[in-house]
Amino acid sequence: MPEERPKKKSSMLHMQAGFPEQRKINASMRLAVLLGSLSHHQSTTQSHLTRAHSAATYLHLLRSMATAAASFDPISPSNTRVGWIGTGVMGHSMCSHLLKAGYSVTVFNRTLSKAQPLVHLGASLADNPASVAAQSDVVFSIVGFPSDVRSVLLDPTTGALSSLRPGGVLVDMTTSEPSLAVSVSDAATAKGCHSVDAPVSGGDRGAKAGSLAIFAGGDQSVVTRLNPLFALLGRTYYMGGAGKGQYAKLANQITIASNMVGMVEGMVFAHKAKLDVGLFVEAISTGGAGSKSLDLYGSRILKRDFEPGFFVTHFIKDLGICLKECQDVGIALPGLALAQQLYLSLKAHGEGHLGTQALVLALERLNNISIDSLPASA
Repeated sequence: MPEERPKKKSSMLHMQAGFPEQRKINASMRLAVLLGSLSHHQSTTQSHLTRAHSAATYLHLLRSMATAAASFDPISPSNTRVGWIGTGVMGHSMCSHLLKAGYSVTVFNRTLSKAQPLVHLGASLADNPASVAAQSDVVFSIVGFPSDVRSVLLDPTTGALSSLRPGGVLVDMTTSEPSLAVSVSDAATAKGCHSVDAPVSGGDRGAKAGSLAIFAGGDQSVVTRLNPLFALLGRTYYMGGAGKGQYAKLANQITIASNMVGMVEGMVFAHKAKLDVGLFVEAISTGGAGSKSLDLYGSRILKRDFEPGFFVTHFIKDLGICLKECQDVGIALPGLALAQQLYLSLKAHGEGHLGTQALVLALERLNNISIDSLPASA
């Protein structure tokens, strides 16, 4: 008997819908229905549709068939090409997990030198977001500000959506405006693509460990299909439709803001009471005052380590979005407002490039102390 040739794996590179062909009975049934629709359309409308219109409709149906055929195939390194826009403190670590898992990844960063470590790990480097999307089926973005999100995703010339194939997926992990997430989703849908807003929490340590909390908003079936990718970054929580991931992240930032103020105020008080602040931090970490913020930042503050896991400037941006949303819905959150003012004072002192744990500097200036000094004798 002649030797049977191994079947070639289908590739998303050859699929217009962004997900590869699936040879299953239910997919075939969908194809049959769509082919019947195509045949009916050609026989009943050819007499009054122009040739160009017929061609456009034919292409639309072909893309629909591709989407139907592909809807059951799980994402894996063998069939999914990934794009990554934004390789800063968080993006670098997150993207590296995908590379280490065997995914083909194309990256872009405005400062190209910051993308080089990922290139050394095997990523391809693109010169703009559109180029990333042209080579990808799923495009992640994690950038600084809402204006950056608009630019990298929606710019008509260089934005990722401009060259994303129908069926492709945009996943924005930037903390941004819920209304912008809805706009991106609408624009993606209009092009036959998908969009998920999926901001994260957990800081640089969570990004490095792959243990981030991911707040996902969008079509639940799309979020579910993305789980093989999300699982490499952390744990996903589906929060609802477009924009709901961003709302969840803003609520997260509101919680952290007051938590950070309370933590730093406690440390300042402990210092003024002539306690060993290091011992105090250790003691409260296992009690009711313990928190993720204390675990992440307590020891860093004592070591005067203000390297950014999350930039003060970006946190001010987040809190500003929170305050705007509060105004829109008519609620007063005084703890949030106070935290934003304290962080703004850091920026006014030229400390916006530091990590959020630098909040202690604002409280130290208010009280003319420095808690890194040894406690005075009782």
